[in-house]
Amino acid sequence: MRAAGLTVFMAANPSTDAQAIRIADLARPIPTPTLAARIAEADAAAPPVLSEEGVLRAACERTGLSDFGSDDFRGRLRLWIACVDQDAGLTAFGRAGLFGHFVQLAANRLRVEALLRRHPEILEVQLPAPIIIAGLPRSGTTHLHNFIASDPRLRSLPHWEALEPVPDGVFSEAGESEDGRQARARAGWDQFVEMCPLMPLMHEMEPDHVTEEIELQQLDFSSYSLDWRLRAPAWRDFYLEQDQTPHYYYLRKVLQVLTWLRGPQRWVLKCPQHMEQFGPLLRAFPDGTFLVTHRDPVAVLRSATTMAAYTDRLRRREVDLPALAGFWIDRIERLLRACVRDRELLPRDRSLDISFEAFMVDEPGTLRSVNELAGLPVTAAIERRLGDYLAANRRGRHGRIVYDLEGDFGVDSAALRERFQFYYERFGIQPEADGRRAAPVRTQSA
Repeated sequence: MRAAGLTVFMAANPSTDAQAIRIADLARPIPTPTLAARIAEADAAAPPVLSEEGVLRAACERTGLSDFGSDDFRGRLRLWIACVDQDAGLTAFGRAGLFGHFVQLAANRLRVEALLRRHPEILEVQLPAPIIIAGLPRSGTTHLHNFIASDPRLRSLPHWEALEPVPDGVFSEAGESEDGRQARARAGWDQFVEMCPLMPLMHEMEPDHVTEEIELQQLDFSSYSLDWRLRAPAWRDFYLEQDQTPHYYYLRKVLQVLTWLRGPQRWVLKCPQHMEQFGPLLRAFPDGTFLVTHRDPVAVLRSATTMAAYTDRLRRREVDLPALAGFWIDRIERLLRACVRDRELLPRDRSLDISFEAFMVDEPGTLRSVNELAGLPVTAAIERRLGDYLAANRRGRHGRIVYDLEGDFGVDSAALRERFQFYYERFGIQPEADGRRAAPVRTQSA
């Protein structure tokens, strides 16, 4: 049986992984039938008006609202749109998807501002001592985040809520008989998996899975999230030159909204972007407990560049793999240098460095250290709940992707480790073994 773009490997250690999958069509994606149909529809349709007014008008029509609050976001939205126009490799389907994404963010912003006008007391909601995780993408932050968030004493952000933070029902007396946000998130995830079927092996986004608060910062059109969707160096440079403190305060405001809607009040948060924003993060959440995860950045780049290249099939017909790797090598280095520069800003008695290797070896012990730092007693009931989470979320349970930074992207890992030596030395990080070790047994095309 053949399926396009995949090579299936036996795992180097069959006791831990049933199979490993090498993605053979990263540079020239072979779309699934669902994705091919969507691409054809977009090619045949009239393109949406990708402009500031086009995006905001569509958001107003969707919600029946018109007040976006402070207008300072408009300049950032215009820059996002300019970056879309400057990215010549985007397909019509990719441009349409970005238009829809921008409209969704603007609509969510409208709902947040409308709720705040009706209930100004929301701004008095307290957000005591959040637990905040910062670490490189693909460094175990998602697993740690979900692990900690399984504690019922804490509040976290499920993916369905990030997609639609404020339900339409709060704006009418009758409301909706049933909140449809979870159902819409489920339908969206199912369709996404039909177009990118290997995504659950790299990063699950099931509707109930805990996700990053960067989704909420996007409502202010200022975060590093655009880097994952576009070749947008103009935005990267603008974002890095601006003080992000106002946008972290905006995040705090949206968290107040979500707490008012359905508490509890103590949050567990996570985002790689925080590594380069310790100052703004600390100003917005001065009483936080801060966890900084660390992993070999070469291993991070193996995984991150492959995931970015794979999801590019939603926006591109061809992917320049060496150029993509070059962008992310630079981007990761900027995150690391900022972390090394600013790590001492975080209070020593409320911050903890966690190595990926140590976390994987002793997950319960890591959690005990986190809870002790955060002042959360670990009861027998909590330990059982956490044990159940670990049993249900074994790493690699869906299979494993083979990440080949050298073979797929033409990157010299040894040279890359020399480039990142400043980070290895600062945090005592050990290089990981080459993740390509697997014996091929059969090839499939998808």
